[in-house]
Amino acid sequence: MERAFYRNILIATDGSKNTQKAISYGIEIAKLSEAAVHALYVVNTSSIISDYWTIGKKNIYEIIRSEGEKAVSEVKKIGEASGVEVKEIVLDGYPSSVITDFAENNNIDLIVMGTLGKTGLDKLLIGSVAEKVVRSSKVPVMVVRGKE
Repeated sequence: MERAFYRNILIATDGSKNTQKAISYGIEIAKLSEAAVHALYVVNTSSIISDYWTIGKKNIYEIIRSEGEKAVSEVKKIGEASGVEVKEIVLDGYPSSVITDFAENNNIDLIVMGTLGKTGLDKLLIGSVAEKVVRSSKVPVMVVRGKE
């Protein structure tokens, strides 16, 4: 099989169970097309940058970053078990913007993501990361609904 269709696939993860199905889909597509996978976790720094909150900010950041490293490591472990090359990436910023910017600047052919992040009132107030990526990305996006 020739790798003409997908060469680089971005799997965005937040480490939650909602993303497990998306990870499986992304790895399977990568395996079938012999594509490389970029596993991306975004540390949402907008939630910890407040000028009013200074005590413990560095510790909170380190905890969140550590969670991100675990999340992309899990994608790598799943990929390696399937014979798929996975690059681990943890970046800081606003998740939807970082995901779309990374995809557009790194020759990504497909973004695969679950219904990440917030639910309920938080989603109503700030919107879905997946929805924002779908609306703003120039790269095709596959959103996989997690288990209900």
